[in-house]
Amino acid sequence: MMEAKPSNLPKSFIDQPVVPGDVVLDLSSMANQTIKLGGGLRQDCDALSVMKSGILRFLKPNKYWVESSQKRYAPSVGDNILGIMVDSKADNFLVDIKGPALAYLPVLAFEGGTRRNIPKFEVGTLLYVRVVKANTGMNPELSCTDATGKAAEYGPLKDGYMFESSTGLARMLLNSPTCPVLETLGKKLSFEIAVGLNGRVWVNAEDPSTVILVSNAIMNSESLSGLQQKIMVDKLLQRVQ
Repeated sequence: MMEAKPSNLPKSFIDQPVVPGDVVLDLSSMANQTIKLGGGLRQDCDALSVMKSGILRFLKPNKYWVESSQKRYAPSVGDNILGIMVDSKADNFLVDIKGPALAYLPVLAFEGGTRRNIPKFEVGTLLYVRVVKANTGMNPELSCTDATGKAAEYGPLKDGYMFESSTGLARMLLNSPTCPVLETLGKKLSFEIAVGLNGRVWVNAEDPSTVILVSNAIMNSESLSGLQQKIMVDKLLQRVQ
């Protein structure tokens, strides 16, 4: 949860709009602390500066990033995203992650992965993956395991419906506590959902009409307040009852 602003970061920056060039953190006073940088930030000597416009966010204990709503995704290590397999090579699957370049998913980046049990994916397969490398000027690298090497929730997503959104909407859906549109839908309907920080959302349910309703509700929710989201979902549910 986003709380407990660090004392050495000006409160005026946390959860506030920032623009390229803003210096938001003095690292010289944090010599013994490890900082994790998310998208939109870079380190210039002892200064943490902004690279793109958006809202500066802080997540305990030590992660900072700039949240912005955009169509193109800028990969960041640790992001959970939805990728589409577009080609396979001897050592890697090539995956479209809605970013500036294709990402590599090593054929061994799966739980218990060996040369004898390399998974087979058709072109177009939707994958829930984790970004493990995102260096400037290089293709991002993905994994289908968590930090302990377990598959967890990662891997191919079968059936269902995938649609694209802005990265801002994706972050809103992943906010804690549960965002109002998903909370309201979840009280009335049974469905599965996977949200990628790269602005892709996958929805699955036994009834196709549920998939359509949930997808439409999510796509309509981006510019609405929490109360407006609940009202909008209630109206959609009344139409199908």
